[in-house]
Amino acid sequence: MRRKVITMTATAALGLSLTACGDGAAETPSTGENALPGVEQFLSAPCPEAGTKPATDKEFTYWAMWTADEPQGKVLQKAFKCFEEKTGVKVTVQWLGRKAYTQNLVPALNTGAVPDLFDQDVSKVGAAIMAPGGTQSVDDVFAMKVGEGDKTVKDVLTPSSYDFPQNKDKDGHNFMVPYTVQSSAWWYGKDRVKDFKEPKTMDDLIGLFDKAKADGKAAISQDGDIPFYNMYFFTQLAERYVGSGGLYKAATDKTGQAWLTDPGFLKAATQTARLPKYFIDGWDAAKFPQIQQRWADGDSQYLYVGTWAPSETREYLDKQGSGTKVAYGSFQFPMPPEATHDTVEQMSIGFAVPKQAKHAEAAKAFIAYFLNKDLLSGIPAVADNLVPRTDLAVPDDLKQVKAAMDDPKKEHVLQYDGIDGIAGGKWQTDVFDPADTALLKGTLTPQQFVEQLAAKGAEFWKSQGR
Repeated sequence: MRRKVITMTATAALGLSLTACGDGAAETPSTGENALPGVEQFLSAPCPEAGTKPATDKEFTYWAMWTADEPQGKVLQKAFKCFEEKTGVKVTVQWLGRKAYTQNLVPALNTGAVPDLFDQDVSKVGAAIMAPGGTQSVDDVFAMKVGEGDKTVKDVLTPSSYDFPQNKDKDGHNFMVPYTVQSSAWWYGKDRVKDFKEPKTMDDLIGLFDKAKADGKAAISQDGDIPFYNMYFFTQLAERYVGSGGLYKAATDKTGQAWLTDPGFLKAATQTARLPKYFIDGWDAAKFPQIQQRWADGDSQYLYVGTWAPSETREYLDKQGSGTKVAYGSFQFPMPPEATHDTVEQMSIGFAVPKQAKHAEAAKAFIAYFLNKDLLSGIPAVADNLVPRTDLAVPDDLKQVKAAMDDPKKEHVLQYDGIDGIAGGKWQTDVFDPADTALLKGTLTPQQFVEQLAAKGAEFWKSQGR
């Protein structure tokens, strides 16, 4: 999924109805040698029938977290075109980009000029929109038919993609319906790393990085100007020590002392501090996505980001026209010493409906329509991402990640354990990011890192009146 949720600068809002998009909805996808084989087939396939049609609404507005030319944007454009064709409902779209929920939607909540539908990851919807009372229940959507006989939304979605505490409002209702699920992993080129053996321990992982350096390559590409990319290392390791909910509990401890009393956090910080010496030169000075692109070009051997990595880097290589390809392989963080929680992260991205939406009926009917297998198949086929249905294809690039997500022995954790959504994201920016950046740059020791989280966390919650 392209740059996850907040890393791109939001594009200028284009207040266009679908009928005003001209040929954009049918824009020919990339056809270079890195293009996915199912793209043209999906975009040219006939529209499925709508299982649920609005009784009264004839229009709705959607504020997108995508831009129109992104793979997800292309999939959605087809879905909107089909929805108009099958229901007569006019769809007005603003392609706003990743920060739409904070830069556009949050301010709009105070004016009433809100869209009828928007999308984002569940943590950010919960923190920025649901918590202040800006969403309405979408429980009724789960009973709507998707256009596959009598199958409903609830019938086709995997329960783990929506039925968890962070997707409940204060009354216990679901506020988001997912259409994409994502995780994260270490990425490497199967054709680039010779004699690769998946690491089982942190020492094994460090051994891979030492071998890369011995082979004359940088070990790790890291786009250090993206705060949540920098979050990955400590949070992944800490989750293996403290388990699901452990990070969130520490971050919301008003005294801050949890960072010091649980030894797992210091252990995780100590393991994190082993990694930065393997980061590619300039990791903390470049502008995203320059460092990720250097990995795609072969300047480094490993990259740790989300399941959108193949889609993004393939698109970059295709536009370069250099003939470079990557045989994508991935693996999870190994268990660090003395850790007891074999975790795997998952994040759901989906649709939500503002409380003040004027055309919620049509918006909800579209949600059900988009989950039809003939439309949702565009997410793996065009966007190379995972979906919350078990009966659709898993892209080859993501099969190793999906196997980890489906492993019943693993403990599932919401991405970053949800700490990126605390206090509308302010806890991350005010408390975690400065300490994390300093740990990675070596200006804080692991001990100083946890001490700073404790002290600054206590100050933060005091300033919040807690």
